[in-house]
Amino acid sequence: MAVKGRVWRFGDNVDTDAIIPARYLHTSDPSELARHCMEDADQRFASGVQHGDIIVGGRNFGCGSSREHAPMAIKAAGVSCVIAASFARIFFRNALNVGLPILESPEAARRLEDGDMVEVFLDEGLIRNTSRGEEYRAIPLPEFMQRIVDCGGIINYIREKIGMTP
Repeated sequence: MAVKGRVWRFGDNVDTDAIIPARYLHTSDPSELARHCMEDADQRFASGVQHGDIIVGGRNFGCGSSREHAPMAIKAAGVSCVIAASFARIFFRNALNVGLPILESPEAARRLEDGDMVEVFLDEGLIRNTSRGEEYRAIPLPEFMQRIVDCGGIINYIREKIGMTP
């Protein structure tokens, strides 16, 4: 599976409160969360993000509290993928649980800049910067984790496994 989009670059240690500030945790409505996504990290993000855009973070992306609201907000904002040098473990798991594609690539996290256009081949772990003609490698998700993402999250994956239709 491939996704294409424009890069929104963030630094190291972007915590879940920067992704979706605690003052908006009164709801689990994805569209409401999307309106405030990354608000405390970049005021322009929620109003400027386009469907398919890609977030690039540094080390320890998604650190902080274990709220599932953070990857939910990112996905609901239309972000097609998050690439980071590394992820906080709980964010990594929560992203998979909600069906948000993520890839770890320290090289891409160093080289990608705000506004770069990229193609991401999730199954292969290939990131192609079409703005600068560069390619970076990421460790692709194991097949079963990619299937969870492809199903739209863990609930749909389990439904598929037991033969339930949504």
